Amino acid sequence: MIAAKPRVLVLRAPGTNCDEETAFAFEEAGGCAERIHIRQILESPAVADQFQILCLPGGFSYGDDIAAGQILANQIRHNLRETIERFREQDKLVLGICNGFQVLIKSGILGSNGTIPATLTWNDCGRFEDRWVHLQVFGNKCPMLQGIERMYLPIAHAEGKFVAQDESTLNALASNDQLPLRYSNPVEANSGDGDDITYPANPNGSQAHVAGMCDETGRVFGLMPHPERHTDPTHHPRWTRGEAGERGDGVAVFENAVGYFG
Repeated sequence: MIAAKPRVLVLRAPGTNCDEETAFAFEEAGGCAERIHIRQILESPAVADQFQILCLPGGFSYGDDIAAGQILANQIRHNLRETIERFREQDKLVLGICNGFQVLIKSGILGSNGTIPATLTWNDCGRFEDRWVHLQVFGNKCPMLQGIERMYLPIAHAEGKFVAQDESTLNALASNDQLPLRYSNPVEANSGDGDDITYPANPNGSQAHVAGMCDETGRVFGLMPHPERHTDPTHHPRWTRGEAGERGDGVAVFENAVGYFG
């Protein structure tokens, strides 16, 4: 008997522009992805119950009016909170990429009991950053990062600086392994997470060099870099110089998500 493929809901909104690439990445990883507009989910929230993975892809939802991801975050916070909670309770996965991460954190989905422990604000440089970054994985709480030590992925954002509510909150998140993905220097420079990681290795000035955060279960995860933009060796900016691997670094994120239900 052939097991059914895990179903992936790729949620899109006006301004979302990475939904097709994200759905393709999930399909290549063995999932069955469907792109659905936020209006359809708002009208019939029960539609989401048919899926095992919910993904909020990158882009500029609602033109990033007010603040990046804020309008979509408000829609989710006030209308789809119970839907997301069911995902959590039923051992399902939620992934937010770039704008999706901004939505998850500003909606309180990545907090505890609806609290918002941190935000993503303007890059220290005060402008949009579009570059490739080195990343390091810490801990093993997040199933979507299992077996991954390092990644090389592109970022493209103006509001990606991670700032915790206060120092005690930052320390609590770190000690609970809820900050599993961080910007890093190239491995040949060093493999630590110390203060020597500066711009452009940390492209936005994030506290503790945070590039991704998960909830207390590890099954709700958001990250600023784009794994869907590095799923093939030819995506690597220097693949013609022989620097790419056999496959893109982002593949494992999607394979882990799909494989969680295998």
